[in-house]
Amino acid sequence: MVNITEKIKEIEEEMKRTQKNKATEYHLGLLKGKLARLRAQLLEPGPGAGGGGGSGFDVSKSGDARIALVGFPSVGKSTFLSKVTKTRSEVASYAFTTLTAIPGVLEYGGAEIQLLDLPGIIEGASEGKGRGRQVISAAKTSDLILMVLDATKKAEQRALLEAELEAVGIRLNREPPNIYLKVKTAGGMKITFSSPPKRLDEKMLYNILRDYKILNCEVLVRDENATVDDFIDVIMKDHRKYIKCLYVYNKIDSVSLDFLDQLAREDHTVVMSCEDDLGIQDVIDRCWKELKLIRIYTKRKGAEPDFGEALIVRSNSTVEDVCDRIHRTLKDTFKYAMVWGASARHIPQRVGLSHPVADEDVVYICTAWKA
Repeated sequence: MVNITEKIKEIEEEMKRTQKNKATEYHLGLLKGKLARLRAQLLEPGPGAGGGGGSGFDVSKSGDARIALVGFPSVGKSTFLSKVTKTRSEVASYAFTTLTAIPGVLEYGGAEIQLLDLPGIIEGASEGKGRGRQVISAAKTSDLILMVLDATKKAEQRALLEAELEAVGIRLNREPPNIYLKVKTAGGMKITFSSPPKRLDEKMLYNILRDYKILNCEVLVRDENATVDDFIDVIMKDHRKYIKCLYVYNKIDSVSLDFLDQLAREDHTVVMSCEDDLGIQDVIDRCWKELKLIRIYTKRKGAEPDFGEALIVRSNSTVEDVCDRIHRTLKDTFKYAMVWGASARHIPQRVGLSHPVADEDVVYICTAWKA
């Protein structure tokens, strides 16, 4: 690991020294490719590393979704977890109070959402410092990242955390690049662009592919604004995770009203004060919105709908997904479903497996019992 860390630093230093111009863009592209490969190697557990993470890091994923709380030490993650779940995460006003990943369950609208209070992430986590590697691995398994920030230290904390997460392959509030790559066993390289690229060219992609020892492949770049970093992300797709992130600014009682108003208007941002119990419910409501979960209620023939317990599915789910949530074999005997709610054209509507459901729909499923 030490050798890899040294190589990473050498490449980063070389990139800083190299002036960005037309003559050096190909060299910089190769350096970026090497850097991405080394960072991926650094985060892979070595031989016998299975038990080295310490207790509490391998928390099994449970509930309908997982939210990871990420932030510097003592920004209020543990306090927030204690207020919104039944779990008590040790709280103190000094760094590294949380030494293991503390799970808690947030109950919202019939859903159970697992909140994971990760140890305070520090600058240099992407280089394996402290417990940074384990923190990053746990964050990658989440459906949403809550980046908890100190409102009095806004700029520096957010920039450092975003850089650390970017370095380990976590892409916040972004979609995968619109680039098609298919590795083949023969035929050489075929590189095409849907429209003239503004930041890439065929030679650049050819050099990077050769450096990754990909000599036979088909590439189609559909985005004219795609960058070298985007192309490297496509090559390294097994080491990339695209996760929604909500920036939560705590300690708003310590900043001016003008600054607070400015913060609250930023994209993907919500503000709170754990100390004064301000804005905590707003954070929970926003988490639900970002997770894009919907509640489906079931109904038996001749009975009232069961509003006491909801089935939780992702938005854009269909009746088939609802069947899978009830039992994986239910769709094998499925005949039709009756739906009451926002997704129905009329009340009730008879539908098939492909019918998209909406939040708080009521669904009755009719099956053909097999002898």
